[in-house]
Amino acid sequence: MTPDTDSQRTIVSSSFERHDLPLEESFTISRGTTDTATVLTVELEDETGRVGVGGAGPASYYDETPDSVEEVLPKLLEAVESIGDPHAQQVIEERLAALAPDEAAARAAVSIAVHDLAATQADEPLYRRWGLDGARAPTTSYTIGIDSPDGMHDRAQRARERGYDVLKVKLGTDADRDRLEAVREAAPDARIRVDANCAWTPEEGIKNTEWLADLSVEFLEQPVPSEDIDGLRRISEEGALPIAADESCVTATDVPAVADAVDIVVVKLMKCGGLRPAQRQILAAKAHGLDVMLGCMTESNASIAGACQLTPLVEYADLDGALLLESDVYDGVAMSDGKIDLTSVARGVGISPR
Repeated sequence: MTPDTDSQRTIVSSSFERHDLPLEESFTISRGTTDTATVLTVELEDETGRVGVGGAGPASYYDETPDSVEEVLPKLLEAVESIGDPHAQQVIEERLAALAPDEAAARAAVSIAVHDLAATQADEPLYRRWGLDGARAPTTSYTIGIDSPDGMHDRAQRARERGYDVLKVKLGTDADRDRLEAVREAAPDARIRVDANCAWTPEEGIKNTEWLADLSVEFLEQPVPSEDIDGLRRISEEGALPIAADESCVTATDVPAVADAVDIVVVKLMKCGGLRPAQRQILAAKAHGLDVMLGCMTESNASIAGACQLTPLVEYADLDGALLLESDVYDGVAMSDGKIDLTSVARGVGISPR
């Protein structure tokens, strides 16, 4: 194989599109309900026609919207084209952060596309370029959104029938125990994790861990509001389950503040701003003796595939954002029964248009 010249790997064009992707079912958490995931996808093309793809799934909780991402992407893509080399990832990341410090999802979309193109040019999967072992990717959980107890029973039953044996259950209602008992009845052999999305007080969290443990829940994610680090610590010390920080740990710089309060940190590309920031957050968590779960918003494969490349570094995965969609514009990493199959990726991050 003849190596590329510098000109052949130069980014010569960029584009982005906005998509409204319907979900298979309404998705409810303690903060609200959605029926559609509005995402933005980015494409970068080099001199030879090779394309890198990335995606943004902005979350209003972090003060990002599809409109805000759409507004800033032209500026970010112009910067990437001016740099030209997708392998100049340190320089690109610094430029993106300077241009859009508060638009993490927008930066993440460009970051994924840059890494996808660079690895595609090298004709190898991104996880291999990082020297990672694809066989170590954990199985992703499949999320059961809030519904009536009967509705959550049915959702869990359908998930198990489709082969998903790790379930993440959303709680934060006035009848949480009834709902989780219904899920456990439908999936008696499933591994279950619970996410309260900031809905409880520390006292409720401590009390609730007792019956959560009785129902064989693995761990509890973000039981209290994001700013209540002391509440996380109390539940971790006095409760009966390991505790994970999601909303309380947005980037690597937040890890020290939660390190003695939780057992697990949740890393999301849409929170931290891309693949290199996610790597730093993972390594910071590891340096503090914490486990890590790679998570996501409700997203397209255009962004989920990028996150999958980091899964050999972590203990847990919650990368089902595209699995919840009725339709998508891209295919991504194979996830039969929730098993993330990085060996299915021939090059790049494994994104291909449908």
